[in-house]
Amino acid sequence: MKKVSLLQTAVLFICGVFLTASVFQCRKAGDLVKDLDRSYTGSADSTVYASFYESNTVSPSDGTPGINDVIKFRGVQTIIHEYCGTSNCHGGNIPPKFDTYAQIMQYVVAGNPTGSKLWEYVTTNDFDKAMPPVASNHEMGTSDKGILYNWILNGAKERPDLKDFRPASIRLIADGCGSANCHNQATATGGWARKGLIAGLVSSDTTQYTFINPLTSAVTLYCQLSNTTKRDQVWNAYKDSVKTFYADTLANASFRPWKTVSTPTSALSTRGPLQNYDDIIMDIKYPKSVRTNSSVVYTDPTTLKTYYVRGNPMLSTDCFIRRIDSTLIYINQVTGVEASVSGNMSWDDAGYKPAEIALIKAWYFADPNVPDVWKYGNNNQGIFKYKRSGTIIRR
Repeated sequence: MKKVSLLQTAVLFICGVFLTASVFQCRKAGDLVKDLDRSYTGSADSTVYASFYESNTVSPSDGTPGINDVIKFRGVQTIIHEYCGTSNCHGGNIPPKFDTYAQIMQYVVAGNPTGSKLWEYVTTNDFDKAMPPVASNHEMGTSDKGILYNWILNGAKERPDLKDFRPASIRLIADGCGSANCHNQATATGGWARKGLIAGLVSSDTTQYTFINPLTSAVTLYCQLSNTTKRDQVWNAYKDSVKTFYADTLANASFRPWKTVSTPTSALSTRGPLQNYDDIIMDIKYPKSVRTNSSVVYTDPTTLKTYYVRGNPMLSTDCFIRRIDSTLIYINQVTGVEASVSGNMSWDDAGYKPAEIALIKAWYFADPNVPDVWKYGNNNQGIFKYKRSGTIIRR
């Protein structure tokens, strides 16, 4: 009986150790689940460019797409392949497949990230569903989750369109060109106030900023209207006057917006604002080179006030997209004279990469609010041609 008791004791001891170990392992696993947080900490942001494929060719583009003709950013297909579609996982023998657009879309509800199985897989804390597996130590980063989230939210399209191009492009332009002390409203209105062109505004309402170009060491003085309330009033009034002037083509001599860039204002106010969508569209329709001449175009016979604006907005030596893309040559559709290659805003102001220039160009030609005359010229005659091939862009 004693031997049996010893045997029983030994068995009970071994079972107890096993049970304790099992309980400990379960508790340990439970703690890991409890502490795990794979949720997306970002938010919906339409200005995040998110496309399925990593590379998308701009329309229009040169016959052989050039350096500024391909939008190339990290894409959803690349992200899914890196985290889930590898050869030893869902790209191999493990179902489901996450390789092609059609396969991935089986787990996506377009426009609804939280209702999509794919999004659930990459954000859930459930060990059985988590993708990639928690044990793989290859958790999808917040930036990649943001691309995936915004791609689904924006319609989960196979190829991007205007809805993808516009918000991302406007943010690029506003951040790259309209920020700091360059193409912004404070700089545009500051010179007018310093010059005394606007009633009620004096030099004390402004500040002066000295910009030293890091590449050329050139020094530019910017005068800025520091009172934001007055700045908004002045700039919005100016925009309204420009739009009214060009809409009233028969009687435009009776109502003219004004702005001078003649000395000494040229050193203080040389840029047109590009801080928001409306500013940018106005700059496209009515280029600064026609709204702002260096010599007087009209003198009011009663007030003798001088105006520096041309009546024909098409009589322009420059245009918005030429200042972005140096692969395009602009042809003045009134005179037929070709402008020199520019692209200066891309490197002087914003430091855009080729993929970013391509994205902005894709938006420009896709947006219906950019008039066709500023894409293809009057009667589709063409106002842009590729520097490399000489091909003229037509509808």
